[in-house]
Amino acid sequence: MIWITAEVDGKKYKEPFSKGILSRSLNVADIGVEKAHDIASDIEVYLIVNNVAEISSKDLAEVVLYHLESIDHNIAVKYKNWRSLRNSEEPLIILIGGASGVGTSSMAFELANRLRLKNLISTDMIREVMRKIISKDLSPVIHKSSFDAYESIRIPSIRVDPIIEGFINHVDVVNVGIEAIIERSIKEGISTIIEGVHLVPGFINPKLIEENNIIMFTLIVGDEESHKQRFYSRCRQPWVRRSLERYMDNFGIIRKTQDFLVDQAKIYDIRVIDNVEINETIEIMVADILEKYGGE
Repeated sequence: MIWITAEVDGKKYKEPFSKGILSRSLNVADIGVEKAHDIASDIEVYLIVNNVAEISSKDLAEVVLYHLESIDHNIAVKYKNWRSLRNSEEPLIILIGGASGVGTSSMAFELANRLRLKNLISTDMIREVMRKIISKDLSPVIHKSSFDAYESIRIPSIRVDPIIEGFINHVDVVNVGIEAIIERSIKEGISTIIEGVHLVPGFINPKLIEENNIIMFTLIVGDEESHKQRFYSRCRQPWVRRSLERYMDNFGIIRKTQDFLVDQAKIYDIRVIDNVEINETIEIMVADILEKYGGE
């Protein structure tokens, strides 16, 4: 058996070499599951042939990097950047925003799997917690959905679209909880993905998101019919207790919200991704994240 050694907080520990774990880490570099497994197997053979019974995680990473360089320099760079990300003392915090139905939840789940991150939080959950704390009389806007929050405005502004005004008020309240999660993640050093409609460029305290370890994306679905199909697919699932009719009745509002999110993203130079195909969206996000760490 081959043992991998590492040091955490001054204490050494070791664990058995695993082709499965290594292949999953290799897959971050976008080489495919089968190829990643083949490379992991080749590295295991290399260690056995060279009578390596114990190797540090750092030295193993160098062996992997050398092997990848012989295959494809670009893949090796991606793997090196991923190692920088994993070894960073700062937590990785990823914010994925987008209007209802564009797939922020699905993309956050897929990205968490790709980057092997365990903490995934929805802004809808943050909102639900805040609803238990804040009464409807005190803040009626938080007890509405993001697309019908305008109904709670007592005196709408004459200078702002009431739909967007309601959405802004809704986001402002939930943003208190979002910032608390970000602050806690930074303090505790916990890498986290936060996703949801309430993640709007320009609304989060800039001091919290100006660091390299925090990256934000805005997802959209550019084609209206494709956007509608997302709701049809979602509401067909037996475990989903959401009304398709409610979404369709408010579809125009949801599209208007998306336009606002895109405008905000352009102002604050946040990457906008048309979430047409899952794998393509994930590759764009992973590439941006790895490039950011590689440029440190």
